[in-house]
Amino acid sequence: MGTWNTRGLRGSALEELINLTNEKYREKKLALIQKIPTPIKPIRIDQKTRHITLAYFEQKSTVDYIGAVQGIPVCFDAKECAKDSFALANVHPHQILFMKHFEEQGGVAFLLIHFTAKDIFYYLPYRDLEKFWVRMEEGGRKHFKFCELNPAYALPENGPVPVHYLEPLNYDLAERKK
Repeated sequence: MGTWNTRGLRGSALEELINLTNEKYREKKLALIQKIPTPIKPIRIDQKTRHITLAYFEQKSTVDYIGAVQGIPVCFDAKECAKDSFALANVHPHQILFMKHFEEQGGVAFLLIHFTAKDIFYYLPYRDLEKFWVRMEEGGRKHFKFCELNPAYALPENGPVPVHYLEPLNYDLAERKK
């Protein structure tokens, strides 16, 4: 599989914000969401600090987070994007397949994307991700542009938690009922 080294800290600030959000949601009994660790096989360990300095991913990961929100199964992956377009290469085929199967089982799958240049957090429902993915597979663009996204799924700027994804999740659930 892939290798891990110092690049492993990419996205850790976003991850910390999401972990804090999930802890607050748990405390308020709104949701129970867990970070799914990616299994690694250590290859090189610094004997002084006992830190792993080189490792291999043992298997493909599914998504970053999984759990339940008020009895609704949810799974999502967190991504960062420094541009106004999001490269679909940042999502792997096995993740798309997992999210598809998760939704087929009655769950809700989505991406949380932090567009860092705009400092906007965005909730991308799986059905929208799938449209972009199919477009790419049919020979279209290998990315989607921020302007293609539904503004209703942007996370509130001053929510009660750092990455308040429950509001767009509620909107998503309402849209599914239509």
